[in-house]
Amino acid sequence: MGALCSGVRPGDDLLAAATKTVHDAEGQPLPELNDDFSVILFWANGGPSHLDLFDMKPEAPAEYRGPFRPVQTNINGMEICELMPRLSRMADKFTLLRSLHHERAEHSGGTNRFLTGYSSVAKNLPRSEYPDMGSVLAKHAEYSETPLPFYVANTPSYGAGAAYLGASCEAYMPSPNLETASGANQYEPVPIYQTGDGIGDLSISQGGVVDLSRRRQVLQQLDLLSRDIDSTKMMSSMDVFQQRAAAMLSSTKAKTAFDLTQEKQTTLERYGDTHWGKSLLTCRRLVEAGVRFVQCQATFRLRPETGRTSTWDDHSVNAHIFKSYEEKVPVLDQAVSALIEDLYSRGLDRRVLFIFCGEFGRTPLIRNQDASGRPGRDHWPQAMSVFLSGGGIPTGQVIGATDKRAERPVERIMNSNCLLASVYKKFGVDPHRAFLNNAGRPVPILTEGEPISELF
Repeated sequence: MGALCSGVRPGDDLLAAATKTVHDAEGQPLPELNDDFSVILFWANGGPSHLDLFDMKPEAPAEYRGPFRPVQTNINGMEICELMPRLSRMADKFTLLRSLHHERAEHSGGTNRFLTGYSSVAKNLPRSEYPDMGSVLAKHAEYSETPLPFYVANTPSYGAGAAYLGASCEAYMPSPNLETASGANQYEPVPIYQTGDGIGDLSISQGGVVDLSRRRQVLQQLDLLSRDIDSTKMMSSMDVFQQRAAAMLSSTKAKTAFDLTQEKQTTLERYGDTHWGKSLLTCRRLVEAGVRFVQCQATFRLRPETGRTSTWDDHSVNAHIFKSYEEKVPVLDQAVSALIEDLYSRGLDRRVLFIFCGEFGRTPLIRNQDASGRPGRDHWPQAMSVFLSGGGIPTGQVIGATDKRAERPVERIMNSNCLLASVYKKFGVDPHRAFLNNAGRPVPILTEGEPISELF
């Protein structure tokens, strides 16, 4: 799903394409990206609760604070949820942003807003109206030559996408599920790793012919899904995509990057035999092999008695939020701490930035709308927490603060675009450059938001 922005040449017919230069809306060539920086975005689609993870308020009234208690980390004054003991012992290797905010409270509208820097016209858009961060970066590397795609994801995100940059800047997805771009929140978690059951297109037949029929169906479905809001020109790039996909999949380096059997058993055990453990280990293997931007949804299958959702959309009607966190946060703690250990022990911490966040936070006030009376929290873009590690940033710090009920930022208040501007700066991208949209109008990468000085 999605085209390969690596510009891989499967034959002489793509020689010309591989030597093209990318230009902005004014026809000026774009500078080459910083070739020593990559991002892993572990996307908590649905919106994780900042109040129950990284911005706890133990002195707030009971109807706000929830049942979990904060635990002191190895950084004086920094506390996180007690369900993350491993991470609490390595706070010197991560930074928390507690004061980002934006104005869109719908899932796809919030995703479009957070990942593109723009507010969409539509509220419930399957795919974004503006190019998301990964696609913008992929555009800059559209014709670079590498056996791996620039941008890899596990599945489409509801409200994200390449928009008018076109299919060549969509993420490569080994086994996507179109439900993930439909607003559904009950789908099974989608693997980015090889499952061993033959699903996906990570194999080559004995004769060297790649079976891309399933991927062609995905592209056709996605084109139909997007046509009612805007043409993404997906089908016009499909043939080029298929050639590039065939070249990528025939690369030993590419197949090896997705293959977890290459890892030691002790490493597999450290990450955990879970969807998140295998996902983050694969993300590490991908960036180590040369992928520059990996986006993976942090979805989790709860026990039926806990809730019906697999995203972080823990309304009372979807799940018992606190039982949900008791199930998934310890798994998050194990997988993320293992990844951070790997980034530092393998010398990747200077050039690979790990980000964990979702499109917004959750309401500080606990709600009990479900007939069972179970607790939940609703959408809350007014405040959120973002977890960062690696990337050469100063770590062991908390940037910003919210009020006593975590309702709004009160210190170092920042538009969520500031995170995008920071990542673009790390890659050497000028966010004031513009690209032409489908109407031929130049649209800047960002119109507001400055890099966060504390991250440099």
